Amino acid sequence: MIGQRRHFHVAHRPRNDDESILPLINIVFLLLIFFMVAGQLSAIDPFEVEPVESAVDGQPGPDDFMVIIGTDGRLAVNQDETNLEDMTALVREHLERHADAARVRVKADGRAEAVDVVGVLERLREAGIERIDLLTVPEV
Repeated sequence: MIGQRRHFHVAHRPRNDDESILPLINIVFLLLIFFMVAGQLSAIDPFEVEPVESAVDGQPGPDDFMVIIGTDGRLAVNQDETNLEDMTALVREHLERHADAARVRVKADGRAEAVDVVGVLERLREAGIERIDLLTVPEV
């Protein structure tokens, strides 16, 4: 029997179609996790606002209290539409919870009436806000 070769027959198991898609599912899942971790979600304003242009380049940071003033005088506090009286109550409530954070960011539409914006700013001062940051966009 020297010199004879033996042939073995190996039975192949049938290939399952689901096995070929598993690596793709794993990659898509990992990409989803990556974009969830790497991406930053930002809050959307309750109505469209085009801030005033400014020569000063300052980016707004995350803050826990923001007042938004629309072109037609509409108001929003922290993404929720409100009126002037309720805004004042929310500001006072904010000051009670965060006595050291007497600061509010105001994002006013550049087309809003100056009288409306000044009226909101005066109400904020009367409510006890010590620092008001008016958010603007860089001048082009």
